[in-house]
Amino acid sequence: MNALPPDQITDQLGQHPDWRLENHWLARDIQFSDFVTAWQFMSHVAQCAEQQDHHPNWYNVYGTVQLRLSSHDAAGVTERDFRLAHSIDEYLAKVAHTNLPATPIFTP
Repeated sequence: MNALPPDQITDQLGQHPDWRLENHWLARDIQFSDFVTAWQFMSHVAQCAEQQDHHPNWYNVYGTVQLRLSSHDAAGVTERDFRLAHSIDEYLAKVAHTNLPATPIFTP
């Protein structure tokens, strides 16, 4: 699978307004009310990722989850990333959360 060209990424982002392009990643930062709710979300995403055989990069502190989606084998964003973003969006449409502004991801 090849990385999508910029115009296709822009078109796809129009269907996923809570996501943004950050370097070669689809990125989204989310706040939940507590750790348990964040963990339930991450558990759901893990199940979707296994079913789709496509796994996110993510970082979690208490109720905050930072997601980064990219297809490493394509060195960029592909349809796989948007499929997983869609699954994530469907879940988030049913649970209380707050979209956070772009925040730097932890780097040790």
